[in-house]
Amino acid sequence: MPPRMMEHDTDPKLILKEQIGNTDSFEIYNNQILIAVYIRPQKTKTGIYLPDSIVAEDQFQSKVGLVLKKGPAAFEGDDSLWFKDMHIELDDWIVFRPSDGWAITVNGVLCRMLDDTSVRGKIDVPDKIW
Repeated sequence: MPPRMMEHDTDPKLILKEQIGNTDSFEIYNNQILIAVYIRPQKTKTGIYLPDSIVAEDQFQSKVGLVLKKGPAAFEGDDSLWFKDMHIELDDWIVFRPSDGWAITVNGVLCRMLDDTSVRGKIDVPDKIW
């Protein structure tokens, strides 16, 4: 079954970055990354409306986030195999296990602090994963 693409009036990356605002005073340490959790909009591209309960569940079960900040040691390491060919940059959409990381709210936006090793992949569009 193809992914359920959602209706976006504005790029979700731009929305999250506008909502979170300035994070310059938020310093990330070691190998941690700060991601904004992707919450799907209520309407799919085909016009189907998701119930409020499904959208609310994204707060706990979303598997996609936008990389906002990286610690100085993130994606660095002595073992060349662990991060081999991994290029995670700010503004990338990443995939993670929902139980990984620490859920926090930054400037009113649901985020997670993750170890760099908790990143399971990178995607171009957040709606491809559920």
